[in-house]
Amino acid sequence: MSRVCELTGKAVLTGNNVSHANNKTKRRFLPNLCQVTLISDALNQRYRLRVSAAALRSVEHRGGLDAFLIKASENELSMRARLLRRQIVKKTAEAAAA
Repeated sequence: MSRVCELTGKAVLTGNNVSHANNKTKRRFLPNLCQVTLISDALNQRYRLRVSAAALRSVEHRGGLDAFLIKASENELSMRARLLRRQIVKKTAEAAAA
């Protein structure tokens, strides 16, 4: 399983450990990923996603999973999150038309 946030696309970065003697060795900066269950109000379902802690704060700040996905751009979402976003947009459009 790749270490990529499903909502923000935050992934592993590389850099150097720098010692006091200025020796440089390669290292990896891993994102703080959490396995969380988020509830979609529009679809009335729970979804288990692997998201970063920063993305989880953003979801709460924007008012839930539905609001976050509607505002997010599709190119940074995972394939599963894109499918979920399309379903939410379709369901909210149906609710607005009715």
